[in-house]
Amino acid sequence: MAALPELLRASSLALLLWAGFCSAVCVEVPSETEAVQGTPMKLLCISCMKREEVTASTVVEWFYRPEGGKDEPIYEYRKTNHEFPSRFSGRLQWNGSKDMQDVSITVLNVTLNDSGIYTCNITREFEFEIHRPLFTSSRLIHLTVVEEAGEDFTSVISEIMMYILLVFLTLWLLIEMVYCYRKVSKAEEAAQENATDYLAIPSENKENCAVPVEE
Repeated sequence: MAALPELLRASSLALLLWAGFCSAVCVEVPSETEAVQGTPMKLLCISCMKREEVTASTVVEWFYRPEGGKDEPIYEYRKTNHEFPSRFSGRLQWNGSKDMQDVSITVLNVTLNDSGIYTCNITREFEFEIHRPLFTSSRLIHLTVVEEAGEDFTSVISEIMMYILLVFLTLWLLIEMVYCYRKVSKAEEAAQENATDYLAIPSENKENCAVPVEE
């Protein structure tokens, strides 16, 4: 039964992926803000391109700021990937898409010291013949790293709702079965009564008497 919420989330994710595949629509989904120590954490940064931005080159800059500290560059994409020397050296992985709408990175083997604020800066330079204007946007991710994964409140609610739904469907099925059983029993009783009444009729009168049919 514990797998029901996971199945529900997987079905929802599959539906979203199917819808995205069919419609090719870019959705700016916010990143998760909690990571578990020792696991990989994808810092999601999506910046959907407008129609006029399709012919623009993209530069991505990632910064990290610890509590009470200053922003320090940790990663950059400028036609090629570049990782700056930092506490994340060797633990950063590019997860961006080819169309540069998804410019996410993944932090491998997250530690408790990785908590802080991550900034994703996106700069697009238009490739027009007359002028080359710039478009910039930023995404902030307040990440908290915990030692162990806590109980997800959403999954708890989903599991409770699934249990309620299963109980409701079970009761509804039982009611339908009882209703159908009683209906069939009454029909059989009526048929037996009609047959008994027919047998009780004298044989000389049966020629002009038809057994009533239950509608």
